Amino acid sequence: MDEQEAVAAFVAEHDLESDPAYRILDLAAEVGEIAADATKSTGWGDDPAALDVTEDELGDALFSLLAVANALDVDAGAALDDALEKYRRRIRETGTASSAEK
Repeated sequence: MDEQEAVAAFVAEHDLESDPAYRILDLAAEVGEIAADATKSTGWGDDPAALDVTEDELGDALFSLLAVANALDVDAGAALDDALEKYRRRIRETGTASSAEK
């Protein structure tokens, strides 16, 4: 995945290497910022049609997720392929991609 390589190069170039545990905490914080955008823009869910999540926050979360993958030596593209296959199998077997039992 080219994006994963770009994040790895950026992290290396700017000496931003970090322990995987800290990368995971940063990812959680970035996803929290997406949730904050959603919460604010919809008035705590009162107006779902007003949902506004900024591309910048999505980019930050994606950067953080790819940095986690790099820190854990996981190929993000392969992990995504595996997840898609898992969801396809669930849909074939149960009619839904959800892992929640009916």
